[in-house]
Amino acid sequence: MSNQRWMSLNFFVFFLTWGIFLPYWTGWLVQAKGLSVTEASVIMGFGLLARGASSLFVFPLASKYLSSQTVIFVLTAGSLVAALMHIPSSTFATLFVVTMLFSIVFPPLLPALDTAAGTLVQQGDVHYGKSRSYGSIGFIVSVLIISMITGYFGEQAILGSMVIGLCFMLFMRLLPTPPVLLAKPKVKELTESLTLKNLWKIKSFPIVLLIVILLQGAHASYYNYGYIYLQELGVNKYYIGMIINIAVLFEIICFLKADRLFTNWKPSSLLILAAAGSTLRWVLVFIFPNVWVFMISQSLHALSFAVAHYAFMVYITKNLPKQQIPNAQGIYSALALSFSTAVLTLIGGFLYEISPNLSFLSMVICTGPAILILLATRRKYQY
Repeated sequence: MSNQRWMSLNFFVFFLTWGIFLPYWTGWLVQAKGLSVTEASVIMGFGLLARGASSLFVFPLASKYLSSQTVIFVLTAGSLVAALMHIPSSTFATLFVVTMLFSIVFPPLLPALDTAAGTLVQQGDVHYGKSRSYGSIGFIVSVLIISMITGYFGEQAILGSMVIGLCFMLFMRLLPTPPVLLAKPKVKELTESLTLKNLWKIKSFPIVLLIVILLQGAHASYYNYGYIYLQELGVNKYYIGMIINIAVLFEIICFLKADRLFTNWKPSSLLILAAAGSTLRWVLVFIFPNVWVFMISQSLHALSFAVAHYAFMVYITKNLPKQQIPNAQGIYSALALSFSTAVLTLIGGFLYEISPNLSFLSMVICTGPAILILLATRRKYQY
């Protein structure tokens, strides 16, 4: 099996489970476990904090002493155990605890896989956009399947689907792995990667990190309340998955074409494009509260998420040594994909109770400043 195929297959299988967790988990807590939207928001918000702490400290630390393959195996096995612990849990307190445990071991699989991809990209063995597009395809397949399953069996089937998906992920660890991902960090690499301060010596890194924190955090209301919002608009459960998948379809197209389409683009130019698309997306949802405009706005996910994520990957693979990639991915996952989203999830949940449309518009408080920072710093720091 080629490295390209191995990476593509791993992204595909992981995103089968991510397609369950990201759009459906809040709805599952509300409808299958009987929690209120506010209670579910608190759990998911603190879960993002736990995810961020794990990605920031646990994942980079493990990557300093263990091979990429071992890190992925440990996180997958832990995720399966934590998922099974949800079965007997029925109260807010028990669901809070087990979701925290699940958030510590499951979401860090994403930076673990991105780190593996970054290592293979630096070796010239993998085109990131092409492999990552298979992850998006896996997400689409997952959402379609779960949409049909929940329409027939109800939201109770979401947890069982997650367990099955994690079993598939565990089976993936039995397949032949690229040798570079089986190697433990060498003594020299271990010494060089022990400190995070070397990342901050690259003057443009804190700026790029701040921008992607703002841009990825701006998806908080969509990720956590999009499913519930579509239900309130009167969309049948069978069609919700299809509407969610519109965003992922455009994400797939973006990743498939990114390596060729954006060959000569600087990360700063990509980030400006992402910020502008994100701003337009949330303004449209606010102004036009109907299903058709929501569906049209889904196409902008290619800019708001895919281009922003691709820009960060381009930046770190071109500007950081291999041993610092786990640190950069851990920080990115913790701050951009977890902590910022956690804060905005709590804010979005409060605003959602007042007006769902206002919850989406509030995400502009991130995208607007991102544009201003980019315009003010891109020439000075040449990123």
